[in-house]
Amino acid sequence: MSLSAAIIGASGYTGGELLRLLCDHPDVDVSAVTSRKLAGQPIHRVHPNLRGRSELVFRIPDEVEACDVVFLCMPHGKAAGDIDRWLELGKTVIDLSADFRLRTKAQYTEWYRWDHPAPDRLTDAVYGLPELHRETISGARLISGVGCNATAMNLALLPLARAGLIERVIADIKVGSSEAGAEPSAGSHHPERSGAVRSYALTGHRHAAEVHQALGEFTLDVSVTAIEMVRGALCTAHVIPTRPVEAKELWKLFREAYASEPFVRIVRERQGLHRLPDPNVLAGSNYADVGFDVDERTGRVVTLCAIDNLVKGAAGSAVQAMNVALGLDETSGLGFPGLHPA
Repeated sequence: MSLSAAIIGASGYTGGELLRLLCDHPDVDVSAVTSRKLAGQPIHRVHPNLRGRSELVFRIPDEVEACDVVFLCMPHGKAAGDIDRWLELGKTVIDLSADFRLRTKAQYTEWYRWDHPAPDRLTDAVYGLPELHRETISGARLISGVGCNATAMNLALLPLARAGLIERVIADIKVGSSEAGAEPSAGSHHPERSGAVRSYALTGHRHAAEVHQALGEFTLDVSVTAIEMVRGALCTAHVIPTRPVEAKELWKLFREAYASEPFVRIVRERQGLHRLPDPNVLAGSNYADVGFDVDERTGRVVTLCAIDNLVKGAAGSAVQAMNVALGLDETSGLGFPGLHPA
């Protein structure tokens, strides 16, 4: 018997990615998708890649019936105010916004300048990155989505953080235009974006809070640059280690951290065009490619992680977390289904 799922706010990029992935999930059927602006229209009006894959029609949220899983794909700040309603509607709720990523109201005040409306629910939520919290995700009722840039940083740094080897990190992140969401803005307007290499968050990026929460306290500086790419994020983390580290030790740490992870691949070849992680080769997939090197002259360690920001950085991790939470095969629906937008 298939489990039923609803996607609230399904007209955006992450909602479309969830639909694409769940169309090929053997154990889950999407029973309802919502959009107030597009109610009554078929999903292929905004997700043309799904034409012929599903006969679903957008509804308003009030028409959605109780189901096994509710995915919330609303703008940041919208899910928290009605979280009790969504928990009544779904046995498991996965919120892809930032509303439940942090654990305290004070963190939201500091990082988001936001008075969180449901602080009592923050400790109920489990951060939805299985590579970090697989055990606590299992059986969880409320699961938070992951920040795409935070995911790239967390996976680039996890092996060193677990070994206590990080004194300071400067994380330089290159991102594609889909990170800005489906609503057009001056920054995503094609004449302004095309050909641009535009740094827009030199300090104080909010996703740093997720990294501190996940990996512990160390000095972390983050800068983000938008480049001419639609999908993808590449974190290049420059690490000042707590002691000298050699490449062979990094190999050991990364293998120990990721040997059993189905979606993390170590990419570090001696030569060739694809010897290091590149988000371009990951478009549409839930894989995260990680790599590393050591500067023998200075002792600086460089680690990398490439992801598709809409999949491993959003919808893919949400499906993966759902699988873990419900006791399904963790890789279900996350093969290489294709038909992703450009």
